[in-house]
Amino acid sequence: MDSFLDQRFFPLIFDAISHGIFTIDADGLITSFNRAAEQMTGYARCEVMGKLCSSILQTELCQTDCPLKSSMHNGQRNEDREVFITTKNSRILPIAICTAALRDEDGSIVGGVEMFHDLRQVAVLRKKIENSYVFDDIVSKNHRIQQIFDTLPLIANSRSTVLIQGDSGTGKELVARAIHNFSPWRKEPFVALNCGAVPDNLIESELFGYKKGAFTDAKKDKPGRFALAEGGTLLLDEVGDLSRQMQVKLLRVLQEREYEPLGSTVTVKANLRIIASTNRDLARDVSRRKFRQDLYYRLNVVHVDLPALRERKEDIPLLVRHFIERFNHMQCRRISSCSERVMLALMRYDFPGNIRELENIIEHAFVVCTNSIIQLDDLPQHILVDESWKRERGKVTIRPLDDAEAQTIRGVLERCSFNRSKACRELGVSRNTLWRKMKKYRIAAPGSQQSES
Repeated sequence: MDSFLDQRFFPLIFDAISHGIFTIDADGLITSFNRAAEQMTGYARCEVMGKLCSSILQTELCQTDCPLKSSMHNGQRNEDREVFITTKNSRILPIAICTAALRDEDGSIVGGVEMFHDLRQVAVLRKKIENSYVFDDIVSKNHRIQQIFDTLPLIANSRSTVLIQGDSGTGKELVARAIHNFSPWRKEPFVALNCGAVPDNLIESELFGYKKGAFTDAKKDKPGRFALAEGGTLLLDEVGDLSRQMQVKLLRVLQEREYEPLGSTVTVKANLRIIASTNRDLARDVSRRKFRQDLYYRLNVVHVDLPALRERKEDIPLLVRHFIERFNHMQCRRISSCSERVMLALMRYDFPGNIRELENIIEHAFVVCTNSIIQLDDLPQHILVDESWKRERGKVTIRPLDDAEAQTIRGVLERCSFNRSKACRELGVSRNTLWRKMKKYRIAAPGSQQSES
């Protein structure tokens, strides 16, 4: 009787489950399809019965790394694999799937079952959380960058000259554009010039322009970058590479707010904001007489110092997702994520090229990746060599997300001078939790015991 009831109510139970469920036979043909699966995919049960599941769901894994086929092949379960399916009305739907093999009374595999649930709400929540770490395309949860986020709107509302310092690839131009985009002059031009990329004999004409006849090849007037940026923002990138002679001329423009194009006797007013950026330590260059002190102080009215990526490794998972989304859009791909081994390798790497290098690594992976998840072999060779060497040396033993958590906790403790009560308030955790985490990651206060008040 109990067996009869189980069989009688099975279809009702099958359709009452909120997760989508379908089964296939040994040939991959759909043998059952519940109501939730109908609602999520848009296909009626009668439309899919007896058809290949790959022709219905059309995931990026169907032809290369199908989890359901894998379960049927090795008898093992696959759980919480995130993929994208194409619904009947051609909409892309993110889902998480679980797969398992179906066996008969003799234990032989006769088919497979897949259960899946809609990840749209999770994606929306994830986007909301991640958006709190994004400021005009600058992605970070690092406390130093968050402090910069807090000050950028205030900087943007002034006309003061800004000096942005940071290693190559840390996003200096992104910060400059954010200042411009949040300013009252956002509709005016934003013009950038890489001072280190222009020869000394051309830099003056590039900045100030020239008049017809100023030199042999000057057939007509040409406006310089100052004129092109009039009313808006001029970014002088790598300003530390300017010659001493050009430093004098730039100083005059900053002091007088006027300049003369080459071949002109008429002074032109400069009504714009100047942002300078450099990867050099200008204060050190001033002490070594490689950069004019008076120009340094004219440029360094408002200072923004960008940390290297090796100092903000908690941002790597955010940046990886950001670049995956960007390249999916640019290249019409559907790569969902990277494997945990890939993330671990990236967390171990020191990134001498900073964020630009990470972006290039993900773009390289998009070129060679053949499925929906970036694997270790998809990374550039120098990352693999670095990872192999560090694995042999055994330098890192914690998981990538643990590594980010450890760095965050260590950073907060250092800011709070290892006062655990203050650190708990900032982190929003209990003292027991903080103590347990410190013990787990072997974080100890330097020197003598700190105040616990």
